[in-house]
Amino acid sequence: MIDSKFTPRVFSGAQPSGNLHLGNYLGALRNWVRMQGSDYQTIYCMVDLHAITVWQDPKELQHATRELCAGYIASGLDPEKSILFNQSQVPEHAQLAWIFNCVARLGWMQRMTQFKDKAGKNAQNASLGLFAYPALMAADILVYHATHVPVGDDQKQHLELTRDIATKFNHDYGVDFFPLTEPVIKGAGTRVMSLRDGSKKMSKSDPSDMTRINMTDDAETIAKKIRKAKTDPDALPSEVDGLDNRPEARNLVNIYAALSDQTADQVLADVGGKQFGEFKPMLADLAVAKLSPISTEMARLMGEEAEIDRILANGAEKARAIAAPILQQTYDIVGMVGAKRG
Repeated sequence: MIDSKFTPRVFSGAQPSGNLHLGNYLGALRNWVRMQGSDYQTIYCMVDLHAITVWQDPKELQHATRELCAGYIASGLDPEKSILFNQSQVPEHAQLAWIFNCVARLGWMQRMTQFKDKAGKNAQNASLGLFAYPALMAADILVYHATHVPVGDDQKQHLELTRDIATKFNHDYGVDFFPLTEPVIKGAGTRVMSLRDGSKKMSKSDPSDMTRINMTDDAETIAKKIRKAKTDPDALPSEVDGLDNRPEARNLVNIYAALSDQTADQVLADVGGKQFGEFKPMLADLAVAKLSPISTEMARLMGEEAEIDRILANGAEKARAIAAPILQQTYDIVGMVGAKRG
């Protein structure tokens, strides 16, 4: 339970590494939009500092950051209702991360499974940033005293680390300063799998573009990818249990359910008994209706880079108005002497 002294505040972000896809939209962006204008102040970031934990081409990173901002806005995030900015423009993130590097324990970082997955057998050649970035992620959240963070399965461990860092800082300095941020768990049916292999998560890193629906795809491309999505020869069942051991069928049903704001059971009650030759056109029509306006708006926004940059700069100013006083209080607690910051 979050202490009532903390302003109800949501923070989340995504890396600007290109190829924003359907899984990002259904798994994150759409949920962020729904939290906007609710009982929380909402802060959504393009985490470009996290992106450079592995090498990025500078021009491609700039393009991807603007494209991600365009994706946020086209999906329904309103810069007047939510704070939108890129992480590197708010230096308090990196400054608080150093404090947290000194609070977090080496053993905590060594347990982070994402580092093990990304570094693989070549861990000794991985960047120090890749190893330490969970501390920066904690700073991203706590520099705003964020009380809630929407998380997926792959980020739960990092949010637990954020809570551990907050707990240790509060204990070490005898304060009740950082909140123990609570997760906002996404509902069922938001884990979108590859269109070519229902056992693998939809990914921007897959070499085949046919495995995913990009948020920049036009209507014709969206429909083509769904028509060519892998399926099996059996008809759709009338109940969810009938999707057991049918990963591609389950994936397409879940996508339909998510796009139509239904449960998989509700979808199957309507389409049970249909062959994929009949179901795929239904899914294609639905996906085009829901997604092509987003890709069209993204393209329009990307034609106005100066406007995107203005939105990001304005968002960074708003973000710093919250973050700078929290960082200053952190420095005061730790015992840093010097001029006021912010």
